[in-house]
Amino acid sequence: MATLTARVVPVPLRFGGGRHIVERNFLLYRRSWVVFLSGFFEPVFYLLSIGIGVAQLVGDFTLSDGTTIGYAAFVAPAMLASSAMNGAIFDSTYNIFFRMKYAKLYDSMLATPLRPWDVATGEVTWALLRGACYSAMFILVMLGMGLVESWWAVAALPASVLIGFAFAGAGMALTTFMRSWQDFEFVQLAIIPMFLFSATFYPVETYPAAIRWLVEITPLYQGVVLERAFTTGTVSWSLLINAAYLAAMGTVGMYVASRRLGKILLK
Repeated sequence: MATLTARVVPVPLRFGGGRHIVERNFLLYRRSWVVFLSGFFEPVFYLLSIGIGVAQLVGDFTLSDGTTIGYAAFVAPAMLASSAMNGAIFDSTYNIFFRMKYAKLYDSMLATPLRPWDVATGEVTWALLRGACYSAMFILVMLGMGLVESWWAVAALPASVLIGFAFAGAGMALTTFMRSWQDFEFVQLAIIPMFLFSATFYPVETYPAAIRWLVEITPLYQGVVLERAFTTGTVSWSLLINAAYLAAMGTVGMYVASRRLGKILLK
């Protein structure tokens, strides 16, 4: 009897167990590649509409260092940051909620040697890989349209992954507090204003001083600053602050998500 018990009791999994979650999601989406690819087109359509249409009606922009760029080149990096945010939020909120509340997927996973931290790291890693694919293709479109002004753009892809990490971690943590689908209205209530007002379509300097500080502390603004600096070549040491903000946001979010998953599913 002792021998049988030793065989069925799960043993701790060594670090890196989240890779099994990534493999599971890859096998799932391999049969649904059209759904996977569809997430790439929305930001590209935004970019094309602005680059071909609106940009013809708006004059050039002068950046803080005196560099003058076209409106499409000004908006494109913000679209890249927004794309990374939206992809991460979708994967780490709606998908996670369905798997947790309805499919009961995580209950099954935690009956194996997988731990809550493995589930959190696996789902966030998958969101990052998916977002990185979209961002890489988006950057290629920017290059094809002549919207990249500097060789620093090679850092735009890692920056988009960092943006995705921040929102994926925070999104998964918030999802563990969701009670029903109606609660996701609060997610949209936060995402849409950030998309519209995080210096996406016009410089942050155009805001009144009383509002500007509020914009500058939002997470998407940090991502927009990073992407715009890299694609236009206006790089400075202050970008480390923006990067640290996003890294801290993602790390805290993952920690909270893993603790909450353990509390909800292992009670």
